[in-house]
Amino acid sequence: MPDIKLKIDSLRDKIRRQDYLYYVLAQPKISDKEYDDLMRQLKELEDKYPQFRSLHSPTVRVSGGILDGFKTVRHKEKMLSLDNTYSFKGLKEWGQRVRKGLGDQKIEYVAELKIDGVSANLIYKKGKLIVAATRGDGLTGEDVTRNIKTIRAIPLVLLGKNIPEFIEIRGEVYMDREDFQRFNKEREKAKEVLFANPRNAASGSLKLLDSGIVAKRRLSFFAHSLGEARGLNVSTHGEFLSQLKEWGVRTNMHSRIYQNLDEVLEYCKAWEKKRHGLTYDMDGVVVKVNDIAQEEKLGFTMKSPRWAVAYKFPAQQATTEVLKININVGRTGVITPTVELEPVECAGVIIRNATLHNFDEIKRLGIKVGDRVLIERAGEVIPKVVKVVEDRGKSSFKIPLTCPVCSGKVVREKEEDVAYRCINPSCPAQLERSLLHFASRSAMDIEGMGESVVAQLVKLKLVRNFADIYRLKKEDLERLELFKERKINNLLAAIEKSKSSALSRLIYALGIRHVGEKAGYVLAKEFKILDNLIKAGIKDLDKIYEVGMVMAESIADYFSQESTKKIIEGLKEEGINFKEDALKLRATPLTDKSIVFTGELKNYARSEVEDLVRKLGGNPSSSVSKNTDFLVTGENPGSKYEKAKKLGVRIINEKQFSRLIDFK
Repeated sequence: MPDIKLKIDSLRDKIRRQDYLYYVLAQPKISDKEYDDLMRQLKELEDKYPQFRSLHSPTVRVSGGILDGFKTVRHKEKMLSLDNTYSFKGLKEWGQRVRKGLGDQKIEYVAELKIDGVSANLIYKKGKLIVAATRGDGLTGEDVTRNIKTIRAIPLVLLGKNIPEFIEIRGEVYMDREDFQRFNKEREKAKEVLFANPRNAASGSLKLLDSGIVAKRRLSFFAHSLGEARGLNVSTHGEFLSQLKEWGVRTNMHSRIYQNLDEVLEYCKAWEKKRHGLTYDMDGVVVKVNDIAQEEKLGFTMKSPRWAVAYKFPAQQATTEVLKININVGRTGVITPTVELEPVECAGVIIRNATLHNFDEIKRLGIKVGDRVLIERAGEVIPKVVKVVEDRGKSSFKIPLTCPVCSGKVVREKEEDVAYRCINPSCPAQLERSLLHFASRSAMDIEGMGESVVAQLVKLKLVRNFADIYRLKKEDLERLELFKERKINNLLAAIEKSKSSALSRLIYALGIRHVGEKAGYVLAKEFKILDNLIKAGIKDLDKIYEVGMVMAESIADYFSQESTKKIIEGLKEEGINFKEDALKLRATPLTDKSIVFTGELKNYARSEVEDLVRKLGGNPSSSVSKNTDFLVTGENPGSKYEKAKKLGVRIINEKQFSRLIDFK
């Protein structure tokens, strides 16, 4: 029996070696038939001796299986999106901001092709792939491990030496153009709907519940970024990319390191001309500061790293005919016009609709149904109408006086405001979106109140505003489709629990224009009680550094509306918490302290402990800097621990943190 295990291990090593030669070095040493023979021999042995099967065997790439659904995975390090620029001027302005942040330090840049694929986060523990997830909302993604394991370009076990205890490796899952065309031809024969482009095909494939089907779609992968890591010793992004290659992780061979931004611009110009010669789609260049210590010094905004930017190639254009002008109603009641177009291919995608942004844009363009227009698609943004190229239409478009969804009144709140709004707070179109936002994880966190449930609650007129959520009874929920007793009880419990949510969450949940999650914390900390915020004038709000005049006016406008006053009164009657936690009203050991967490905590989930820090007046942060007051370490702390030691930041363990917050 030991001989059998040795033979199985030997076959696995041979197959992994061939995967490395084929996908990483692009130097295959055996034919496809020889590779298939090795795989067949391994599978036969594993079937005959199941005691030697492994979750990390190459055979799991082709084994089918139906999943019940996708669980969510919380990323250890947030997956932020990059800021985009569509001009060399914008790229130079980014370079100036980097220079300002780093002073006289020497700066190197890494330029990488921006692959037009689907972001994925791969988690390896002790060199073995244990979890793979989509980007999701940046904090949590969907667990697509089974499907990711079918991709031969992704190693199930890292090769070589210097393998870290834990690492998140990020990259793009994509489909080659040739495979995409073959795949679409098969769908056409089967009379199935065709995918618009390789990226959509890759995205759709990752969401399939049958991993056996995913395995046949020949997806591929390029790694490009680092998330959380423990036991990784690299000082530059270039070193990280080289280390990935040694581990058998595929990176794009066209990445380059440059000493100045002028060289980066030449790289961008060159690839703009020759991008169509690649076998896969790419839509720009990602530029990063090479030195990791400099990246950490530059830090992040709320949404993007300051040390990286995506230069997207200039838009591609096409002409087509306007078939219809439609009106959409957004969550905040904004009425937005869009055009329905004669389908036309633009930048590899079939375009059927385009945005007009607002009614002033319709007037500026002079657009009418029947006109022939020039449309533009820049990267993955929504296509827009650039101009009318042939005036064929007969009648001019008129701004609607009533909402197309509820027939409520449409107004332009201010003469200088380009937006028209439906002011009916019970408008079904904005009500559904508002309720989903109100119940979302970052807002009131009402688990179980998803799209299907909200749609039914609105349709049955069980919920007409936020306060109605808290008036729901068991017999109301029994009217919903596929809603059994357990789901009913769970939802009612989640609704009840949300009543005690922090004031910051409630402020964000209300959906006030321009007020995001961070602004909710700032406002709650400043005003302590919702009534104080309601009474605040524009000048009071504008004085707050993080607010500014635009947000101040939006907040004042929101609370001045009669419909808002009724909603607030209803929430008050239902016992919703309108005060910031009492702990926040007096000084605590964490008041105004910046706290960073690293490693695996035993007694706290990361989101829960960050909420606790906020309640105690502190500021949870994702990165260590000289302004960090405490680094709290769990098991297997990552690179933040080493940086904190260098900067002299106070480091405490989980037990010390628990004692710190256990005060009277």
